[in-house]
Amino acid sequence: MNPELLSAVETPLPHGRMITSDEGSGAVQALWMSDGPVTAGLWARIHAERVRTGLWPLLLDSRGVHDSEFSPWGSGELFPERMSSPDIHDAAGLLARWWKNYTTIGEDDDVLSSEDRLAVTAPFGRAWPGLAPAHRPSTDPDTAAVEYARHFAACRPQARLGLVAAGSGANALTAAGWDGPVNYDNDTAKFSAGVAGWEERFGARVVAVGPSTLHLSVAAPPISAEEALLVAAEHFAFCPDNIWQGSHPFTLAAYAERLVHGRYWDFWWD
Repeated sequence: MNPELLSAVETPLPHGRMITSDEGSGAVQALWMSDGPVTAGLWARIHAERVRTGLWPLLLDSRGVHDSEFSPWGSGELFPERMSSPDIHDAAGLLARWWKNYTTIGEDDDVLSSEDRLAVTAPFGRAWPGLAPAHRPSTDPDTAAVEYARHFAACRPQARLGLVAAGSGANALTAAGWDGPVNYDNDTAKFSAGVAGWEERFGARVVAVGPSTLHLSVAAPPISAEEALLVAAEHFAFCPDNIWQGSHPFTLAAYAERLVHGRYWDFWWD
């Protein structure tokens, strides 16, 4: 990120610094980060300027309240040099391939039996159901993003502001070199491609991100159980830990119930 981009921001910024990636030569500045917590109002004002500035704002979360370095951001554990371009990846193909991987039991997989694994993804089993249909937003996507930013900042008051040179939240994840899903794939550009599809089909916006979490607002959520099941299948392919470890009982159907009319989507990778 070119530090000169900050001069285009009309909203007064708090004290902060450029974060340099500790990958490679250490010459890449991945993003700008505030030195302390910020309000959702500040995030919203800078978000409103994003088209003119070319900077996407993120609410950044850390590993814990006692993390003095505010990792991974403040410690530079960011790897933009490692990532490919989101533009070269096909979201539909990625989700279908991930679905196949996570519904097939491997030789060394002793966590779930084949029968249990199929029960998790019922009624689809191993058959990839395809992408969920697009929805017309019932509210303005940017308004929904501001509302979720308020909710997130209230729940995580330690969140700091990050500014990334990117035209969308999806691309900001790759440009910043975030590697939250690294235990599944170390190329964040693939996940950016998936998020970009949700930006287009569901009016999703990237609001916040943590070391292994991702938080999206949603302007056009599924409005029926049938639609929610298809969206849940995409979520499982994108982040299987949301279903394997994040809901009770551990089934796609139970997870889908939470998506009906849901205005935000949260993801966590183990």
